[in-house]
Amino acid sequence: MRQSRVYIALMHYPMYNKRMDVITTSVTNLDLHDIARTARTYDVDGFFVVHPSESQHELIRRITGFWQQGYGASYNPDRKEAFDLLKVVYNLEEAVAAAAQESGLPVNLVATDARVQPNSVSFAQLKTAIQNENKAFIILFGTGWGMHKDLLQKCHYILEPVEPGRSYNHLSVRSAAAIILDRLLGESWYNHGDFLEQC
Repeated sequence: MRQSRVYIALMHYPMYNKRMDVITTSVTNLDLHDIARTARTYDVDGFFVVHPSESQHELIRRITGFWQQGYGASYNPDRKEAFDLLKVVYNLEEAVAAAAQESGLPVNLVATDARVQPNSVSFAQLKTAIQNENKAFIILFGTGWGMHKDLLQKCHYILEPVEPGRSYNHLSVRSAAAIILDRLLGESWYNHGDFLEQC
């Protein structure tokens, strides 16, 4: 049984586009559905959707509201249960404050990135920390072409990429979230080998 509280955050700013310009990405309906369901499956304590735009907040409320109230909630109560984890915030600081207040624990930020970073930690290292340390962790998932370097530098940990040695490394964020949560919070049979020691 893990000692920590684990939250996830889907980040939409500051992100890169393919030209490495800093942008704000749009919310994607499928990301909300699939990541919420994955979060509920792996007993994540909360799912923050982080976006600075009020119009995007309204879109999220319309999407989630259908499944949390009225016909949608009665038709698919499993979807309602997954969406109950979702909280919409304007910035990462709000997410950190909410996780700290809810958990009563110090909050550590964990960045995920498809690129190999010089100070990355392995899945095994982070899984051990999650199981044994009395902290709250927020695992950040980026959209677009990844998180801005300033955001990465705010994090206590940067997790190694899912499959860094592949010639094609462009998973959707919802696919990456499912793989990463399984490796960190799922059964311990998974043994990736320590990629960081192979570099």
